[in-house]
Order: sequence, then structure tokens, then C-alpha cells
Amino acid sequence: MTAIRAEGLYAYYGTTPAVNGLDLTVPFGATFGFLGPNGAGKTTTISMLTTLLPPTAGRAQVAGFDVATHPAEVRRRIGIVFQESTLDLDLTASENLRFQADLCGLPRAEGRKAIAAMLDLMELSGRSRIPVRQFSTGLRRRLEIARGLLGAPRVLFLDEPTTGLDAQTRAAVWEHLNRLRREEGITLFFTTHQLEEAEHCDRIAIFDRGKVVTEGSPAELKTVIGADVVVLRTEDDTRAADAVAERFGLAAETTPDGLLLRVANGATLVPRLCTELGLTVHAVSVVPPTLDDVFLHHTGAAVRDTGTNAHTLSHLGEGMR
Repeated sequence: MTAIRAEGLYAYYGTTPAVNGLDLTVPFGATFGFLGPNGAGKTTTISMLTTLLPPTAGRAQVAGFDVATHPAEVRRRIGIVFQESTLDLDLTASENLRFQADLCGLPRAEGRKAIAAMLDLMELSGRSRIPVRQFSTGLRRRLEIARGLLGAPRVLFLDEPTTGLDAQTRAAVWEHLNRLRREEGITLFFTTHQLEEAEHCDRIAIFDRGKVVTEGSPAELKTVIGADVVVLRTEDDTRAADAVAERFGLAAETTPDGLLLRVANGATLVPRLCTELGLTVHAVSVVPPTLDDVFLHHTGAAVRDTGTNAHTLSHLGEGMR
């Protein structure tokens, strides 16, 4: 039995497919991510898998139960952390969790134990009596994760779990999630457009326009790209490009950021470039393949475009398409 299985899953809004024939298998105990831009259909997929939205066509099972024919059984076995906060800001942390425990049907004594355990797990015990309105964004996110775990779910769904968090808080949230999976053995299924988050996955499905375009571990997906990007700045990049072609048999591209080369192992090439090029090297960097490169390779567009990295990616995309 798998944690999640989808076969030919469709969701239409009018005549437009938001999810277009999704096939998916997620084993128990895995951290599985949907990586894609906003509007790709990630939230719609989670809505179907958590019984919030009926599929237009196809079948899906979560924790062994069909989402259409046995929705109550699915709900008993899952937790959800929504993209938008749904906490009651006027209640304390404990009161928010007490309300969720009642919704889960937990007896009072069992609910008190579960609430205490979740507050401790997410390091919120010292703030249990504080109104949530006084919490930072990161603390609220941790409380929402605690709430999603109250019913001891076998599968925890997280929709863009660290949206709006700074890098330090994002790292803290993932530290809690990774510890949770190790200690509790639950399955984590999350959507994201944050490339750093996708690195936490055992497997990633790159999702675009309602379809999975490729799937694999982060390392497997990067092997498709293969080449490192070496960016070299010299006293004369035009002469350097000719020298690289003559002495190393490599094609180099002159860009505003410097001389750009794609090679299988950039780290071993750099010392030779510096000593054998015959020109002064001012700066050199080696960038291994990233998940953004993978997304660009398969879809023709980067997940995000910022600064120098985007310029480099655009040149990579031209070479790979």
C-alpha cells in the first residue's frame, strides 16, 4: 500500500484543465514535493487529494482509501497545512489546538496529551497561553504544523509551507519537519516554488501547466543537465574564448558576466584554466546544475528569474533546448 496514488486525475475550471491527467505514486515515509510556479495546478492537486475538491475525472487514493468514495476515511488519516493562515488570532496557541482536537474527535484527556506533545515538538510550550495575534509569522507557521499533526496523521499535506518566511525561519521550520518525519515516520507531501525547499525531498515531481513533466530525486534530476557552468573573467574575454577553444577544445560563450563554459566537471578544469590559458584571470566560479536548471530544461522557463543567475540560466536554456 502506498501513501498516495493518483491515476489519470483531472480537475477542470470551466473548459480549462488545472490538473491534466496526473499519475502519481508516493510511498509511505517519503518527503515528496511538487515543484512548480504559481498557477501550475499544485494547490488544486492538494485540494483533490485532501477531499476538498472532487476530481473531474480519474482516481486517487490516500493512505489506502479512495478520495471520492471514502472521503471520511481519508480525512481521518491526513493533516493539512494550508498556504494561507487559518488560525484564530484572538485565541491562544493552546485554544487553537483545543479547537482542532475537538474537530478530530479526540477525547479531552487524549486531546490534552496530544496538544502538549505537539506544542513541545514545535517548541511552542512556553507560548501556549499567548494569543496568536502576538506571534511572528514563523511562530504561526509552526503552530499550523502542530495543528496539522494533532490527529496523528499518516500523511501531512503542506501547501507552500514556508511562503513569506525569512531564510532563518524557513530553515527552522524544515528542521522541525525533518525531525518529525524521522521520529514519527509520516509521509510529507508539499508544494513549493522555492528551490531550496525542494532539496529536502526524497523525490520531486516538476509540475507545470497541470502536468508532471519529470520526476526523480534531486540528484537524479540534476544528472539530466550534467554539465557545470564555469564563468571566467579575464583581461581579454575575446582572446580567452579563442584560447579555450584552441587549448582545451571547448566552446566558450562571451556574456556580460564573463566567459561562460559548460563542462562535465568544472572543479577539475579551473586550475588548468588559471595556469594554461596564457591570460590574467580576474575571477572564476563554478556553478553545478540546480533544480531551476532542470525546470528550465523541461519547461523552457525558469521557476524564478533574478539577477545574474537568471542571465546565466537563460543562456543555458538556449543551449539545452
